[in-house]
Amino acid sequence: MEITWSIVLAAGSGSRFGGDKQNAMLGHQRVVEWSVAAASSSCDGVVLVANPETVNDAVAADAEIVVAGGHSRSQSVRKGLKAVPPEATIIVVQDAARPGASTKLYRAVIEAVKAGADAAVPALPVVDTLKRVVETPNGIKVKETVDRADLMAIQTPQAFKRQILEVAHESGDEATDDAGLVEAVGGTVNIVPGELAAIKITTPQDLDIAAELMGLIS
Repeated sequence: MEITWSIVLAAGSGSRFGGDKQNAMLGHQRVVEWSVAAASSSCDGVVLVANPETVNDAVAADAEIVVAGGHSRSQSVRKGLKAVPPEATIIVVQDAARPGASTKLYRAVIEAVKAGADAAVPALPVVDTLKRVVETPNGIKVKETVDRADLMAIQTPQAFKRQILEVAHESGDEATDDAGLVEAVGGTVNIVPGELAAIKITTPQDLDIAAELMGLIS
């Protein structure tokens, strides 16, 4: 029997947001509370990795375990991994800053791992034109246009077999997502369809977008 736990990451400083975005209000509750609620509904338990400066406030988010995060995203994941009970076999890593991720999205990545993948991540097609640029003394210049046909924008939650996620983090390397570390150790990463509502809260304006996508604005 597979036992699934989620690590919800809420330890970021929110520098681009201009404050503690995890504790910003979104509808009737905080961003972090939306994220923990979805994880709790989809997994057997939740480890919430909180900003060390606000870890006491995070206890109210109703996770089974709350730990203080590290100085980087990857360090925070490793702190969360150490706190997950040993009987857990599948680990789902979720950014608290994606409060609109649904339980359906959780189920999709979890089921893909149960079916045999080392990892599963949600993704959306890239719809914008992409250009690689270079900085010059006369400003930023376009170097080339990038073919977007085989590119996708990756979201969270991301699900993993526990063993390979632990192996991926043994290197101590840093990455913007855990699937990248799993790829580096030869793991297979499957794609499931992402969700528009799983937007990442980066600026205050994103709260309004998320609220609309989540149906919180009538």
